Amino acid sequence: MRQATVTRNTLETRITVSVNLDGSGQSKFNTGVPFLEHMLDQIARHGLLDLEIVAEGDLHIDAHHTVEDVGITLGQAFAKAVGDKKGIRRYGHSYVPLDEALSRVVIDLSGRPGLVCHVDYTRDSIGNFDTQLFGEFFNGFVNHAAVTLHIDNLRGDNVHHQAETIFKAFGRALRMAVEMDERMAGVTPSTKGTLVG
Repeated sequence: MRQATVTRNTLETRITVSVNLDGSGQSKFNTGVPFLEHMLDQIARHGLLDLEIVAEGDLHIDAHHTVEDVGITLGQAFAKAVGDKKGIRRYGHSYVPLDEALSRVVIDLSGRPGLVCHVDYTRDSIGNFDTQLFGEFFNGFVNHAAVTLHIDNLRGDNVHHQAETIFKAFGRALRMAVEMDERMAGVTPSTKGTLVG
């Protein structure tokens, strides 16, 4: 079973993430950051991941630590759940449109953390959610999941649509990358023989 639960406690946040890579898109969140939860739901539904996240953070300051640390803890849980990566496709990609917006996300479960992000959000906030925090979330994820992630918002006028296409495409790219490939059964998809470090 490719699933894991990770708890991460600091002086700023207390977070528990449970993930099942072979789920059906079920999700349950309690983070205190509604727009983050809306985006996490896109990952679960479009990635067919079962995802449960409970977070208590210093929201009386702002959402920065909570959003970043949810990304970190999700990355840790993902890395634990995916295991030795034998037999997986390794690479995933997706284009997702939403009305005028279009985003592309490409991921490599390489064992090497790296984020390349080209997004010019048309507004600095969505309600009271600071769009800069998306970068903190994805940085936290890639650094602890040890994946290479390329995010490109190709077009979009509505900032909500820009964000939603990114997270939907991220979920679908993850889904493709973790899928088992019958032709690679028991084999690490790398000429180096490892996808760790």
